[in-house]
Amino acid sequence: QVQLVESGGGLVQAGGSLRLSCAASGRTFISYAMGWFRQAPGKEREFVAAITWSGASTDYADSVKGRFTISRTNAKNTVYLQMNSLKPEDTAAYYCAATQYGLGYLSHDSTYDYWGQGTQVTVSS
Repeated sequence: QVQLVESGGGLVQAGGSLRLSCAASGRTFISYAMGWFRQAPGKEREFVAAITWSGASTDYADSVKGRFTISRTNAKNTVYLQMNSLKPEDTAAYYCAATQYGLGYLSHDSTYDYWGQGTQVTVSS
């Protein structure tokens, strides 16, 4: 079992930045690839970014490429999402998730076994 707790969400103006954190506990964090997903009201959950267990490979949704950066510190059991140049359309609840699948499967939410409770990000125009 893996427990995930997100933090770092909040209200920010368009063009601003936020850094989300996801702290993991339970089974060995290093065994898991990690992903960030988001869900806006009335919309389906969508993939944002993912990182392999070693941190050597990452994947991003086209909508966030060049603006968001995913990273992890295995010694701290934590994964991060640095979000720059935020836009109002980035407003959503952001969730981190853990999977033992590898690159190529990380953009599919069905491959993830564990999910956090989410943190709200609101970008004002």
